[in-house]
Amino acid sequence: MHQKTRIKHSCIVFLITILCVTSCKKEARELTNLQIKKLDSIATVDVPKDAPGVATGIVMDGQVIYEQYAGYADLSDSTYINTRSRFNIASNGKQFTALAILSLIEDKKLNLDDDIRTFFPKLFPTIKSKIRIAHLLNHTSGIRDVYDLWRLQGITWWEHTYDNNDVIDLLDKQDDLNFKPGSKYSYSNSNYMLLAEIVSIASGVNFIDYTNQMFQDLNMSNTSFTGNYKTINGPIAKPYLSFDTWFGYDWIWNAYGDGNIFSTLQDQLEFEKILQTKKNKRFSEELLEQSQSLLPNSTNKTYGYGVEFMEHQNIPYKYHGGSTGAWKAITARFEKQNFSIITLTNSGKIDPMTQTLNSANVLMNITLDTDNIRLEPEKIGPYVDIKNIVGIYEINGTIWQFVEREGNLYLLRSGRNDMKLIREAGNVFHQWNDAPFKQEFTKNDKGEMQVTVYYTKTPHFTLTRKNTDFSDFDFKSIEGSFLNKETEVLFSIKHLSDLNYEVINNDSKMAAILLSRKELVINDYNYRIKLERNNNTNVSDLLLTSGRIQNVRFSRIK
Repeated sequence: MHQKTRIKHSCIVFLITILCVTSCKKEARELTNLQIKKLDSIATVDVPKDAPGVATGIVMDGQVIYEQYAGYADLSDSTYINTRSRFNIASNGKQFTALAILSLIEDKKLNLDDDIRTFFPKLFPTIKSKIRIAHLLNHTSGIRDVYDLWRLQGITWWEHTYDNNDVIDLLDKQDDLNFKPGSKYSYSNSNYMLLAEIVSIASGVNFIDYTNQMFQDLNMSNTSFTGNYKTINGPIAKPYLSFDTWFGYDWIWNAYGDGNIFSTLQDQLEFEKILQTKKNKRFSEELLEQSQSLLPNSTNKTYGYGVEFMEHQNIPYKYHGGSTGAWKAITARFEKQNFSIITLTNSGKIDPMTQTLNSANVLMNITLDTDNIRLEPEKIGPYVDIKNIVGIYEINGTIWQFVEREGNLYLLRSGRNDMKLIREAGNVFHQWNDAPFKQEFTKNDKGEMQVTVYYTKTPHFTLTRKNTDFSDFDFKSIEGSFLNKETEVLFSIKHLSDLNYEVINNDSKMAAILLSRKELVINDYNYRIKLERNNNTNVSDLLLTSGRIQNVRFSRIK
């Protein structure tokens, strides 16, 4: 080929390449001025002057199209939140723990089907069913949450410097699970702490070192889990709570894998760009896609590899939230619409979930109907006597008690003062000092008494009365002392009057209500206690359920 011909041919190839790149490159959608104005308003609505704040951004079609920073990172020196501010993104770190596991599976150092006792031989020796790595990833292991176990022991976990060794020590003492592995879903931070340790064992590299290299490969150099609070680097957006005035607190927590990961908004946006484009030098397109999927052959269709599957306005999206004190973080991925929203905050007064979904509404041009909240009953029903109202009412574990005192109706709720109610009409009452707070008493199709509650800016809801015959019930049969050997927690129960009991743990006295012949409720602590009997006489065992721990057995010792 002649020199001129070669040059001409090269120029043609070059021009075709440029034209292809130009025409094939997807143009990022741009926000309108009105959308930007709305997004700015949403981002800053709860950031008053001289207060902590928020960092939020949007990635669409693989490009960052919006960023906003507002409020202080440090009130002591008036440092503003900016691109370099690092937040504790808490449970949002689970997706990165899961990514490390997937990386090791791809390297054939792990398998989803591996039993975790391969790595922790001392854990749960009496449990015959396999507890698989897959069960840890999507919270179907049945392993109890260590934070709720510490709470049961009366330990405020964030006031301590516990690390992953302390987590393993606590789990070593557990004889049982919440349920058979693989049979149910129950979110448990213990799962991801164990996954972090599995990464260390399988890779031969400390989890934090392993993930630090992973973050470098993801171009997230300002992101890291921490196992030593004294080594947290970078300008931290310090956490602040407020009860009339803002106050900060020291962070001294060292356990990781479930969270305890510090990152910037810039790094989080970079990760969203990688997920949308599926381009990264370390992680293949197939692995990145797998990280956003459900686990194979699992009945759990709501949680995958550190990612939840949810809907907003009937639109599916992938999500995770993190919360540790004032630090909160939200990731929302609307894959069909090809955009992701990240919201990070160091303010205890900001609700990042609401902000994130409101921002999604702006991007999808969704207008919510806020005028459909009913403020009062559609019509007044027949007169109901107070004596026919009193009792215990429940909805989804929330307990309200209505009692009569000197001819007046009172509402008793956990953690609140007893509230006198005023009859407004035949079957409608309202709070004596807050008239918009209304209660409507009716009967449902089963003939059960129920109360429907109305209040401003809150959708109405209905509680149903528990109808139990206690006419021949031996209230003293519950009294006694009960021990849980796994946590060494001792409960002493004393009957006070009617359905009311007192539960004592060390110096803590808790008010309890008998909900039925087989269940006691400690409202202030959200403890539900099933009662087991021997020979239908005195209660022999208590099975306590609260949050992420279920059927924790307390056996009678006295």
